[in-house]
Amino acid sequence: MASTLLLALVFVIDLIAFGLAVAAEQRRSTATVGNNGNESYCVYDKDIATGLGVGSFLFLLLGQILIMVASRCLCCGKAMKPSGSRAWAVVLFITCWVFFLIAEVCLLAGSVRNAYHTKYKNLLDNPPSCATLRKGVFGAGAAFVFLTAVVSELYYVSYSKAARDEKPNNYGRDTGVRMGNL
Repeated sequence: MASTLLLALVFVIDLIAFGLAVAAEQRRSTATVGNNGNESYCVYDKDIATGLGVGSFLFLLLGQILIMVASRCLCCGKAMKPSGSRAWAVVLFITCWVFFLIAEVCLLAGSVRNAYHTKYKNLLDNPPSCATLRKGVFGAGAAFVFLTAVVSELYYVSYSKAARDEKPNNYGRDTGVRMGNL
C-alpha cells in the first residue's frame, strides 16, 4: 500500500516537472531590435521560461530524492538475494541516474541561458546580435524528464519485487552494504 502511494506521489511530481519543462519550451524569451534615434538595442519579452525551468528542475529533483530515499539508493542496507529482479533493479538504477542527470543539465543550462540578456548597443548601421536560448533545450529537458519518470517508476517496481522475494541468505556475515556480497 505504501509503495503504491509513493509511486503515485512520484508520478504526480514527475508529471508536474514534465509540464513545467514543456511550458518553459513554449515560453522561451524572444528578442527584437529596438531603435532610439541612431542607436540600436535588444528588447526582450518577459522571462517566464527561466522560472518554469527552475521549477521543473526542483520538482524532478524532489521526485528523484523520494525514489532514492524509499529504495535506500540501492546500495545501502541489507544485501539482496541474486535474482532477475535485482539485476533489472541495478540496470534501471543506473539508467535512471543517467537520464536524471541529463534532464537536470538541460533544465539548468536552459534556465541560465534563457535568463541571459545582452545589453549591447550598436551605434553603427548594423543591428545588434540579440542572444536568445536555442529552440529545443527545454524540449530535450522535458523528454529526459519523461524518460526519468518512466525508468524511476520501473526501477522502484523492480526493486520492490526483488526486496519482496528476499529470503534469509546464508552468506555467513552480512556486510551491511547491499552490494558487498556480489
